[in-house]
Amino acid sequence: ERHVQLGDVSAKKHKVPNLYMPLNWFGTYYRMIQTNFIDMENMFDLLKEETEVKDVPGAGPLRFHKGRIEFENVHFSYADGQETLQDVSFTVMPGQTVALVGPSGAGKSTILRLLFRFYDISSGCIRIDGQDISQVTQISLRSHIGVVPQDTVLFNDTIANNIRYGRVTAGDSEVEAAAQAAGIHDAILSFPEGYETQVGERGLKLSGGEKQRVAIARTILKAPDIILLDEATSALDTSNERAIQASLAKVCTNRTTIVIAHRLSTVVNADQILVIKDGCIIERGRHEALLSRGGVYAEMWQLQQQGQETVPEESKPQDTA
Repeated sequence: ERHVQLGDVSAKKHKVPNLYMPLNWFGTYYRMIQTNFIDMENMFDLLKEETEVKDVPGAGPLRFHKGRIEFENVHFSYADGQETLQDVSFTVMPGQTVALVGPSGAGKSTILRLLFRFYDISSGCIRIDGQDISQVTQISLRSHIGVVPQDTVLFNDTIANNIRYGRVTAGDSEVEAAAQAAGIHDAILSFPEGYETQVGERGLKLSGGEKQRVAIARTILKAPDIILLDEATSALDTSNERAIQASLAKVCTNRTTIVIAHRLSTVVNADQILVIKDGCIIERGRHEALLSRGGVYAEMWQLQQQGQETVPEESKPQDTA
């Protein structure tokens, strides 16, 4: 009788886990389904959002010829109130390089965003080869423009696919050629998995300089007609910066280029330098002419030269006498 009772207890112990496990899985699946429904609701809400920048009815493709860029009396503000850009006018001739310099928040990056048509201007006109960019399709406009941003966005994928984002139809040999031109090929080969290395979420496995060189490789791979450089070498040290500047110079040859730079030494050879402050162009000209004028640009140049010549106290040789 005792053996029968012990057998019943043992059987009950086996039955409890057999009943508990399916119920546990049921609860897990319920939570997953509930989470997916919430995600679906957010996705449908996102699809209902109206785009702020739309193609006008009947808009045609941009007919690109040589790449002449014109800003004519452009006014723009992100919100009602103070204008970010006030009566900005300048022309970039085909194949020329124009540099935008000035203090942070002056409106330099805004000019690039407007040219890429992330926003529509309040008044004035922006033209490429005589065509108002608000009257052409956004996809055709952006197909001719390559951007190297200050903050590079990387996907949680391989390095090869992150570079291939510049032109998704590119083959492996083209991706490697772009990486070599951007000076990141050797660094990629040093990784155990080479071009198949996963970069991690937002590229956390790469250094700031490596991220920026991936962005440069993307632009080289795209081979655009117009190039926009937003502090393209800000995360690089001096030696790497010189190598990348040489690569960018080759890429920008015979292409219309607009460069944003805080380090004035990187734009001394620009065809035209625009000094922007508080949303206005306060000076314009070549490097030598702006220096001889003795204005804001000359003051910025002098301050940067003094900063380069200054040696920190701890790095000076100590007097052992």
